[in-house]
Amino acid sequence: MEALLTSRVVPVQVPCRKLSSLSADLSCLELRRYPVRRGSVSIMSYSRLVRPVTASVQPQRVSALGNEGNTVPSKEILDLWRGVEAVCFDVDSTVCVDEGIDELAEFCGAGKAVAEWTARAMGGSVPFEEALAARLSLFKPSLSKVDEYLQKTPPRLSPGIEELVKKLRANKIDVYLISGGFRQMINPVASVLGIPRENIFANNLLFGNSGEFVGFDEKEPTSRSGGKAKAVQHIRKGRSYKTMAMIGDGATDLEARKPGGADLFICYAGVQLREAVAAQADWLIFNFEPLINSLD
Repeated sequence: MEALLTSRVVPVQVPCRKLSSLSADLSCLELRRYPVRRGSVSIMSYSRLVRPVTASVQPQRVSALGNEGNTVPSKEILDLWRGVEAVCFDVDSTVCVDEGIDELAEFCGAGKAVAEWTARAMGGSVPFEEALAARLSLFKPSLSKVDEYLQKTPPRLSPGIEELVKKLRANKIDVYLISGGFRQMINPVASVLGIPRENIFANNLLFGNSGEFVGFDEKEPTSRSGGKAKAVQHIRKGRSYKTMAMIGDGATDLEARKPGGADLFICYAGVQLREAVAAQADWLIFNFEPLINSLD
């Protein structure tokens, strides 16, 4: 698609306690071209600025784990958190209340089948790259369909995430978004939170000359199992951080806690409680208040 595409924000109604305002600051979709066997492939970067719809979620009960477990952090864990120099956030079901690929699939008419694959991938039962390819093959989103989805669906941020990111940045702690989702859907979220584009590690949808879906960029580390760990290791090596934390809800987030990667894995279960992941977390939280308050 040769022309520049512009878009507008269309508010949506969601059940929540409070809706924050929507800004109409818009920009364009940036297309970059990559050679393929015939013609070229375009990667779309969605760069409009929006204000999120902040949705209320009902926290899952800690009793699902059978005991208090790791919901009360030790002094060692608290000291690690208070001393972090960088924090990496998962996006889907962590920064945002949705699983982005599930929502896009639902918009394209394949929601149920794709959601089943997402549950398997986040639980760690299948390799991430296999699940990603399988999900996309079920609905093959075109450039025009992705653009339409983004126009009609503003980001829905998890309660407290804006305050937490603001607090981290005020304390001179760098913030990154590391996601198995797509930059096209994450760029608006980063804009709201004031996170620079270079601090985003995510996947890219690929489109052909006519805007048809042709796949995803397999060179991105987050496109395969262990990718988030590699992204965190890359960040740490490049910036020489002494202490880093990873916050997320899935098995791919847990993987980031390894030598040379994150020192601390905090499982956020305010949207989804994945028991196998939560049980291995250094700290299990159901809202972001404990993290915010412990930085005072």
